Amino acid sequence: MARSKTKQLSYIAVPSQFIHSLHGLHLSPKKAVRFPGHRLPSLARNPKFLLLLLFFLLALLRTLRIGSELHRLLPFPSVPCSHSSSTESAWAADKAAVVSVGVDGGDVGEVVGEFWRQPDGMGYSPCLNFSEEFRMESEAARRVRRRKYLLVVVSGGLNQQRNQIVDAVVIARILGAALVVPVLQVNVIWGDESEFSDIFDLEHFKRVLADDVKVVSSLPSTHIRTRPVDGKQTPLNVPPSWIRNRYLKKLNREGVLLLRGLDSRLSKDLPRDLQKLRCKVAFHALRFAAPIQELGNKLAMRMRSKGPYVALHLRLEKDVWVRTGCLPGLSSEYDEIVQEERKLRPKLLTGRSNMTYHERKLAGFCPLNALDVTRLLKALGAPPDAMIYWAGGEPFGGPEALLPLTREFPHLYNKDNLSLPGELEPFAKKASLLAAIDYIVCEQSDVFMPSHGGNMGHLMQGHRAFAGHRKFITPNKRQMLPYFLDASLPELEFHRIIKELHRGSLGQPEWRSDKVDKDVTAFPVPECMCNGTSRSSAL
Repeated sequence: MARSKTKQLSYIAVPSQFIHSLHGLHLSPKKAVRFPGHRLPSLARNPKFLLLLLFFLLALLRTLRIGSELHRLLPFPSVPCSHSSSTESAWAADKAAVVSVGVDGGDVGEVVGEFWRQPDGMGYSPCLNFSEEFRMESEAARRVRRRKYLLVVVSGGLNQQRNQIVDAVVIARILGAALVVPVLQVNVIWGDESEFSDIFDLEHFKRVLADDVKVVSSLPSTHIRTRPVDGKQTPLNVPPSWIRNRYLKKLNREGVLLLRGLDSRLSKDLPRDLQKLRCKVAFHALRFAAPIQELGNKLAMRMRSKGPYVALHLRLEKDVWVRTGCLPGLSSEYDEIVQEERKLRPKLLTGRSNMTYHERKLAGFCPLNALDVTRLLKALGAPPDAMIYWAGGEPFGGPEALLPLTREFPHLYNKDNLSLPGELEPFAKKASLLAAIDYIVCEQSDVFMPSHGGNMGHLMQGHRAFAGHRKFITPNKRQMLPYFLDASLPELEFHRIIKELHRGSLGQPEWRSDKVDKDVTAFPVPECMCNGTSRSSAL
């Protein structure tokens, strides 16, 4: 049989540090090495040199052998774990350089797919410089002995709690009060009794905010028996003036204010300094506790050891289908279960009860199921060998619910099958801690896409923007779903249309002022991020 002369390519992952080290070698192709006759150079005839060369080759073979053994033992090659503080700056540098090398000694070149291309950040970078007036107020507050304290109780899932903690810090600043470490209400659904310090790095939280708001672990002995002012009647979207008029006089008299359920209580539109404080809390102060951060970084590095990866936040849980008034689309049996559950618990429906399931789906109110996500990824150019990490709860229908995704993208992982035996045991039955691990792996991905809106998607959008506008795909559900239902549309035309619909939904900078009632932690431009033209006006 004739041997094919076609050049074959194989791909290897080489650490970027090694690639960079090659730049220091100065090789001149113009100067050829010439040997007199057939004699070897004197260095090659040196016995010490030959022994050293032999030792090097044996060491190299042993290293390759150990690496191959590790590859069989671990779900991914063992890689070092970087600390969270360098996550943002090292995002691009930590990538392994993916190079293609010809088996017969062909050229070397970087392989970059269109799907992995990052959006143009337009030069925007974080700018959290507070005004002179804000800094002077901070200085004056540090000289005053604290006599006012804010107690807050936050509820909901991890990302809902984070939003409330952000606003608790801002309210403490508005009132000139010290913030007692927030109390996390026991989650009724998951039974998670985690405290603030179980999830977040408390000392880091205090240290980062030291110049803006004093954070204390508990009330001082002088205030323990004080009956706090209960502010449970706070309406939605109140401005700072409402907070001061309602609570400041009572707080000055009693010394302690108790607030519960801060979700969406504080206005989305605040003075620029308070918006910057929101960003400082969300993107700097609320760092996860060391054990969570360590495991999250490990899982992210395992994903990255195979090259770039995409992270998905899939909302396929039973309660999500019930609450949204939508159907999972697995089979008539599963649809009936959801419909019966909704009849038994009608209060779970989040709104628009007069709409049919079909109307809800076309209006963009339903989560994308696994088939929808698969078709969208393919249309946007995700390669079939793409590494995919998915975050979220147990899908209704079990593994069957993910089959459309695994058929087209077999390299699908989550924290359960990516972790080594025993790694998740310290976090078992602690939903908030497990959600935090998911958040870390998703935040460090090359591409992120949520299947449905929600607190995690909004925070992730803002976090990725603040870290340099990393690619964030916002599914344009209202405009794309009619094409999903058109079976007569050729696949290539379908892909072209879907790409066009998402041209402006890939994580490019978006001004919050162009959005109605949007949080600065989801859209940090322009209050918390500046470019060359906006930076001078922000200072």
